[in-house]
Amino acid sequence: MTEFRSVAIIAHVDHGKTTLIDAMLHQSGTFRANQQVEVRVMDSNDLEKERGITILAKCTSLMWKGNKINVIDTPGHADFGGEVERVLSMTDSTLLLVDSAEGVMPQTKFVLSKALALGLKPIVIINKIDRSDARPDEVLNEIFDLFVSLNANEQQLDFPVLYAVGRDGWCVTDMEKDERKDLSPLFDLIVSHVTPPKLDTEGPFMMLATLLDRSPYFGRMLTGRIYSGRAKNLMSFKAINLKGEIVEQGRLTKLHVFRGVEKIPVEEAEAGDIVSIAGLEKASVADTLCDLSVLHPIKSTPIDPPTMAITIGVNDSPLAGLEGTKVTSRMIRDRLFAEDETNVAIKVKESDAKDAFEVGGRGELQLGVLIENMRREGFELSVSRPRVLFKKDTNGDILEPVEEVVVDVDDNFSGVVVDKLSQRKGEMIEMKPSTGGKTRLVFYVPSRGLIGYQSEFLTDTKGSGVLNRIFHNYAPYKGEIGHKKNGALIATEAGEAVAYALWNLQDRGTMFIDPQQKVYSGMVIGENSKQGDLEVNVLKGKQLTNVRASGADEAVRLTPPRRLTLEDMITYVGEDELVEVTPKSLRLRKKFLDGNERKRLGRSKEAKFDFVTQE
Repeated sequence: MTEFRSVAIIAHVDHGKTTLIDAMLHQSGTFRANQQVEVRVMDSNDLEKERGITILAKCTSLMWKGNKINVIDTPGHADFGGEVERVLSMTDSTLLLVDSAEGVMPQTKFVLSKALALGLKPIVIINKIDRSDARPDEVLNEIFDLFVSLNANEQQLDFPVLYAVGRDGWCVTDMEKDERKDLSPLFDLIVSHVTPPKLDTEGPFMMLATLLDRSPYFGRMLTGRIYSGRAKNLMSFKAINLKGEIVEQGRLTKLHVFRGVEKIPVEEAEAGDIVSIAGLEKASVADTLCDLSVLHPIKSTPIDPPTMAITIGVNDSPLAGLEGTKVTSRMIRDRLFAEDETNVAIKVKESDAKDAFEVGGRGELQLGVLIENMRREGFELSVSRPRVLFKKDTNGDILEPVEEVVVDVDDNFSGVVVDKLSQRKGEMIEMKPSTGGKTRLVFYVPSRGLIGYQSEFLTDTKGSGVLNRIFHNYAPYKGEIGHKKNGALIATEAGEAVAYALWNLQDRGTMFIDPQQKVYSGMVIGENSKQGDLEVNVLKGKQLTNVRASGADEAVRLTPPRRLTLEDMITYVGEDELVEVTPKSLRLRKKFLDGNERKRLGRSKEAKFDFVTQE
């Protein structure tokens, strides 16, 4: 009988997980020698390829000396932590990948804590050992200290260590003596160190659904590992939730297993296999799919709830409907609830007015990826400023999410970062020198204090700083954050922006638009250099007479506008502003386009903060 090993690769962003999996698939003979394969083959999503990050957890498998090794590629960004939390239940061990220069980072700590709590025994790989600033010995000490701080048991503390360059496809246990040729030490270590799961192939069929997808051909597809028994096509089975209640019953209509990077349809799969099943329409993640005779579910860890929410509504600007094909609230509703169904880290509910939707997630990047996918599908949307979700404790006191922020900056910029984060109610935990004349700062900062800080941080550190953040805990509300934001430059007329008008307005602030770009009354076209909004006319051209030619005066030289990405815009907008998202354009606008209405509402403005608590 084939022996199974299932491992998840966990690491911080850009530490080399997906590249290492490429090398593992090539060296295990998964691909033919002459087969053309993309780089980072596991990043199959368009956004993953463009951004160079992993967004969705994905399964693959390879054979090594008669053993089947299931490998799960997990996202490295904290916003997609929900993907990681689910897949760990399918594994027997984890490969903890750490950059030899950057060392332990927040996401490493977050995922490792989940893995250790499940009792998994990790294998540590110190990657990118060929970097000029590599410090493997110090990093190994940091990893050990991290294990101790996360209350690892003695077996977990006795972890094996490999030194690797995943890009070049080699790893060694001893950097001085071993030959640097391939990844066979890693494969051998997985087979020898990872305890095979205790499988009951003769028992009733049971599997835990850990990933959820939708196929246009087969409908809802549930992925998980079979804990006992066998799955067969056309067999009757049911789904039960964590309380043991029956969710639904059905017939298994399609069964896939993972071979390399492909899903292969099969007639039967046995305990230990990671499979994808179709046939149920209500079952979801954390449900147990099982034989009709089974009464008790497989235990599952609950997913952490969203900490942030945005409001998504229809696009009602004067330029609405010119670029998108999906513009109605019904279409937006169907798409968001379909996302809610397959993505357990996102929660969607209708607003009281039924024309907008509250979407909760883990952070701006996760919400930004959802909106980017929707605009590529032809949707037009309006998106509000993110707001954090509060909780109430047993005494009725307000608790707010707090994040651990790790900042690496040049020494001369550390002062301004400490000052800015202190203004945002941040509490500095640690300050220590890092490699290359840099300082590493660790803070606990309220999530609402970090909204919109990323772009300000890059400006303060001249683009050289690196900021990583991860949810830490809920703490008592820290009071109002007195962050001052410059006002907006607001267009007063509809038409196409004129270069001469933009040139005259350059002293007033930073522009977001180019000449000839369409604008409308109430659209935000730039940032005022002072506080307070300023209404400007960007359509006003040069007055020409018969004695004054258009080219006689000083040439118009425009400073290039500030380019904002979707995530930048989502965090930049104020409470009274929206982001207008269409398939081809991103615009900032005021919620109320009429200037008189804005002034009237400004005078009657009530409380500055609205507490939104989790359901």
